[in-house]
Amino acid sequence: MEEVSFSSFAVAFGLTLFAGLSTAIGAVIAFFSKSRDHFFLSIGLGFSAGVMIYVSFMEILQKSKDAFSAYMQSPVTAEATTLLFFFLGIGFSALIDRFIPEDVNPHEPKTDNELAVLKRQNIHSNIDTALRRTGVFTALAIAIHNFPEGFATFVASLEDISIGLSIAIAIAIHNIPEGIAVSLPIYHATGNRKQAFLYAVGSGFAEPVGAVVGFFLLLPLMGDATLGITFAVVAGIMIYISFDELLPSARVYGNAHTTIGGIVLGMAVMALSLLAFKIF
Repeated sequence: MEEVSFSSFAVAFGLTLFAGLSTAIGAVIAFFSKSRDHFFLSIGLGFSAGVMIYVSFMEILQKSKDAFSAYMQSPVTAEATTLLFFFLGIGFSALIDRFIPEDVNPHEPKTDNELAVLKRQNIHSNIDTALRRTGVFTALAIAIHNFPEGFATFVASLEDISIGLSIAIAIAIHNIPEGIAVSLPIYHATGNRKQAFLYAVGSGFAEPVGAVVGFFLLLPLMGDATLGITFAVVAGIMIYISFDELLPSARVYGNAHTTIGGIVLGMAVMALSLLAFKIF
């Protein structure tokens, strides 16, 4: 990676901050939306999955392979190393999921009936306590998930702004239902919109924190090998998020047609935008 200028750092950090703080949008939707129609949310989640899947396989993995090729003499060894760290990235994400309880895991989408339960008014005090606990632990779980996502967005933005922007938008969309998952239980347990909003925003702050911490930890070691490892792991994280979280959520909030429509749209927009950047 070339020497990072302040302007490049600022742009990459800004994109990561934008992606992380989109949890606030979910909180606002949770407070004021009375609609039970999640059609556009389903399309949006499918779109995010399409963007992440396309960019991971078509761009990020290729960048990892190119970096390893510059470091290793054998093209076969470079490709094998890329695949090794790609699957390690998937395994890393799965390990995080493994240690988070299912009821507060942001990768477990809420059905419409479950959302309706969370929106009930006049809840008994012991249920208030349980709801508050659910909201707090969900915020913590999302923060843990968002840490590597923030690093992925940041590194991709530093290396290629077109890829970074696409990933930032995709993650921003997928953070919206996470903001809902945090704010709803806290709001209906406390009746305090401000507190629920701050918890949702706080969970999103893990993304820029993850970006900065990860970057400065790796900066002294940055070279072709480290760059190759980073991109392969990032691709693995993106693929895991897409298949474990985004696609199931898109199906829950919509149906098979809205999901596949969003996926194809996301892939098409991603392909055309990358092509446009290369042409112009």
